[in-house]
Amino acid sequence: QVQLVESGGGLVKAGGSLRLACTASGRTFSSYAMGWFRQAPGKEREFVAAISWSGTTTFYEVSVRGRFAISRDNTKNTVYLQMDSLKPEDTAVYYCAGRAGDPTGAYYEYPYWGQGTQVTVSS
Repeated sequence: QVQLVESGGGLVKAGGSLRLACTASGRTFSSYAMGWFRQAPGKEREFVAAISWSGTTTFYEVSVRGRFAISRDNTKNTVYLQMDSLKPEDTAVYYCAGRAGDPTGAYYEYPYWGQGTQVTVSS
């Protein structure tokens, strides 16, 4: 069992940056692939970024590629999402998620979820 807690959300102006963190409880974190997803009001939950258990494999949704970076520190049981050059359309609740096995962009393949953190980007 893995419990996930996100932090780092907030209000930022367009062009600004935020770094989200997701801290996990449980000794199995280092063996889990982790993903970040987001959901805007009235929209489906969408994939943002994912990382393998070792951190050697990462991939991103097209619209955030080059602006966002996912990383992890297994000694701290934490995965990060560095978000730069933020745009108003990045406004959403951001969730981290974990799964055993390879990272994927499919939210339904992740059994473990955090409660979410709000990111609001003003124009």
